[in-house]
Amino acid sequence: MSAPATGTRAARDGTPIAWRLWDAPAGLPAVALLHSLALDGGMWEGVAAALAGRARVLALDCRGHGASGRAPGPYTTAQCADDLADVLDALGWHAATVAGCSMGGCIAQDFAARHAARVQGLVLIDTTAWYGPGAPAAWQARADTALGQGLAALRPFQAERWFAASFNAANPAALERWLDVFTSNDVRCYAAACAMLGAADLRPLLPRITAPTVVMVGEQDGATPPAMARELAAGIAGARLQVIPEAKHLSPIEKPAVIAAAIADLLP
Repeated sequence: MSAPATGTRAARDGTPIAWRLWDAPAGLPAVALLHSLALDGGMWEGVAAALAGRARVLALDCRGHGASGRAPGPYTTAQCADDLADVLDALGWHAATVAGCSMGGCIAQDFAARHAARVQGLVLIDTTAWYGPGAPAAWQARADTALGQGLAALRPFQAERWFAASFNAANPAALERWLDVFTSNDVRCYAAACAMLGAADLRPLLPRITAPTVVMVGEQDGATPPAMARELAAGIAGARLQVIPEAKHLSPIEKPAVIAAAIADLLP
């Protein structure tokens, strides 16, 4: 698979939003992908490879992440969803099948509710509509650790949380790669994203999602466990739940073929 094209688009507030595009012949379906907290669009490389020849695949760097503008916040899922709309406009894409993982899944829910006509299918991966009543304090504690000690202090926490032990044993270089991406973030932007997730309650938006939807979750995911995925699927009319064996919280990296297959099933 060839390297993706890259570019930026100024969002409606002027923030540069970076994107990468694995292009395909004109006329193939469009797929838009949103990454998890403190990573970037590169986490979708395996999924894009599995979709090669079947779709044009776009992956954003969400604001405050990757090569996008690192304004310190505050952020909201609505703002990040509008960033996706602005990039789609720049590329001339009216609609796409949208998938998001973890934080990206929260943004994808907001996008699918408020830009429903632009969503041909929706795949929500290792994510939730609401982290629960203790979420603001829990996310603030994580932000405080990063602000006080640096993001490197959270490397052991992330290493245990992201991937199943079998994946870490087989892919030590991958684990280090994504930990390095994590620690390369701007700590202020990380704290703003934590605050966004702590405050997010997308449950009122779920009835507005009309696109065919699959909710996917790693069977070992402790961050947004299968119980949360079941609640999320129950809130979206017609949504299907798929539990992924031997996966934890970053299924697009652990099980890209499984994720790609779910996306492909929803392509128009």
